[in-house]
Amino acid sequence: MPTSPKRFLFIVQGEGRGHMTQAISLFEMLTSAGQEVVHVVVGRSSRREMPSFFQNRITCPLTGISSPNFVADKNNKSVKIGPTITHNLVHFSNYVQSLKMLNNIVKETKPDVIINFYDFLGGLYNGLYKPKAEYICIGHQYLAYHNHFPFPNKQGFNKNLLLNNNKLTAWGAKKLLALSFAAYPEDKKSGVVVVPPLLRKEVMKLEPTEGDFILTYMVNDGYSKEIESWHSDNPSVKVQSFWDKKGMPNPHRVDDTLTFHQLSDTMFLQLMSQCKAYVSTAGFESICEAMYLGKPVMMVPVQGHYEQACNALDAVQAGAGVSSESFNLTKVIDYLPSHRPIVTEFREWTDRCEELILKELLN
Repeated sequence: MPTSPKRFLFIVQGEGRGHMTQAISLFEMLTSAGQEVVHVVVGRSSRREMPSFFQNRITCPLTGISSPNFVADKNNKSVKIGPTITHNLVHFSNYVQSLKMLNNIVKETKPDVIINFYDFLGGLYNGLYKPKAEYICIGHQYLAYHNHFPFPNKQGFNKNLLLNNNKLTAWGAKKLLALSFAAYPEDKKSGVVVVPPLLRKEVMKLEPTEGDFILTYMVNDGYSKEIESWHSDNPSVKVQSFWDKKGMPNPHRVDDTLTFHQLSDTMFLQLMSQCKAYVSTAGFESICEAMYLGKPVMMVPVQGHYEQACNALDAVQAGAGVSSESFNLTKVIDYLPSHRPIVTEFREWTDRCEELILKELLN
């Protein structure tokens, strides 16, 4: 007799674009394989709006809840560890209500598997409520447990903080799927399964061309000041940029060669396929999209965000491009002549994504 489809519930970190695009990819992968996603819960802060592209693509019930998050400085640029801890302690009562709401959703939907895309509240929920569903975590961050993962030097405190964050999100997890820019040697002691990035089908259908502009994306809109400052000294260079700054017109056209856009699924990927280089805060998913399309990348780790410093090292090691401490676009322009394309190797790795991930989730 055929086995009945599994019921999945997603918990998705809503900070930035990456975890949401991963969730879209897995949502479509599972439903295409005859499985059911019964509910998607997004943990987010008040300063983030849930992007319309995410709401449009998730066709099951979708709920936003208040979840622990990072606090940026007054310029909405760097992450401040002390204020982050204080803020989340002050708002702990909100998170208690979110846990209760999440528990009600789990009781109503009765999932077989809960998948957490690196949301802190997801780990708290699984550890405290101990639901019957299997709990599986997906994220690039879990690659930190692998003995070949590159860590920045002389940042022991921040390294321990990242590992503790991992433990919190993965509290009681049956399995950790570590998304990676490239295949890693087997490390059974790490307890993680290394898998390719969750790229959406739209990315794979694009036919890249080399345009005359640089595409940028920033998870914190405070970095727009750096881009505008560089642009004022280099007005002839065309720059298209994406942010999620509230209250701004869309698009916000600074002049003929610099425009800021609100996050848009279709437009972002279209411009990604046409740019000559991609410059971004050092997340994971959009860097993978650029690598798949053969675009040279410059990564700018968010100040105070150790995980992004690790991402940048890992991506450079994988051949994506270069890293920088700021949005000084001159650095990526100077790098372009020496960039070695790795698109063939990267696509061979990403082509195994569905096979490897479904094997882990359905067996």
